[in-house]
Amino acid sequence: MCFPTITLSTFMTSIEPLRIGTRGSPLALAQAEEVKALLIACFPEMADAAEIVIIKTTGDMILDRALAEVGGKGLFTREIDDAMLDGRIDLAVHSMKDVPTWLPEGIVLPCMLEREDPRDAFISDKAKSLAELPSGSVIGTAALRRQALILNMRPDLKVVTFRGNVQSRLRKLAEGQVDATLLALAGLNRLGNADVATSIIEVDEMLPAVAQGAIGITCRADDERAHKYLAELNHQTTVLRVTSERALLEVLDGSCRTPIAALAEIDNQGGLSLRGLIAKPDGSEVLETKRSGVVADAKALGRDAGQELKDRAGPGFLE
Repeated sequence: MCFPTITLSTFMTSIEPLRIGTRGSPLALAQAEEVKALLIACFPEMADAAEIVIIKTTGDMILDRALAEVGGKGLFTREIDDAMLDGRIDLAVHSMKDVPTWLPEGIVLPCMLEREDPRDAFISDKAKSLAELPSGSVIGTAALRRQALILNMRPDLKVVTFRGNVQSRLRKLAEGQVDATLLALAGLNRLGNADVATSIIEVDEMLPAVAQGAIGITCRADDERAHKYLAELNHQTTVLRVTSERALLEVLDGSCRTPIAALAEIDNQGGLSLRGLIAKPDGSEVLETKRSGVVADAKALGRDAGQELKDRAGPGFLE
């Protein structure tokens, strides 16, 4: 009687595929490839099982209007969430700054990768920094946070909506559509394009978006296999920092309609410091606050800071 030859590859090819959902922009794909590489490094059997599935989101299709005008952050996650709940994908890779504070029922966020540099990058061939731009210069940005903070520092500048992926924004800048733009340094680093930054804006000058630089991975709440894999990739320090920042955001009911910024940092002694702010879109008013405590209180510190800002702002500020 003849028996088939059983080899390691026989077992490897029989592993159920692990489908990783992502948007299709170069940055989103770079982040998904990073997740895939980490999975294979931790679980070599995933080399032939992990596959990337590109999903086009509403946010990718509407490029002529600001996010605030067309529905906010969920525009970058809704179709991906639907694919997960339908069973078409098993994991989803997101830039955490695009993830709404409330996830759909049945989806959880058990994993974040180690955070990249959260600072913003200034890009221009007209000046070396935001402060050096000539009066009347035009800056392109898609973020209300950046718009508000730019106008707060430089009310003599003009800010216009600048949508699209990193490459398209850099192309528009090269074409002279604007005099300068701001992009997340984390995205430039992940794309290998850090050299295009004219200068780096320090967080004391411009506080980053909530969770900027962090990658989150979601899965179905009842998917034990996905949870097993993601537990090995999770970076707990990043989770604590982002949890504090998102707690602030949640209290403020923040969306892309509201200029909100926050940054939590953890020191070598286990202390957590949090800075947060809210602003009016025209930059005419900025409210800031700080908190410090232990990492175990990360969420409570964020909620407390958010509540203070909400109380100080009063009705109408966040509308």
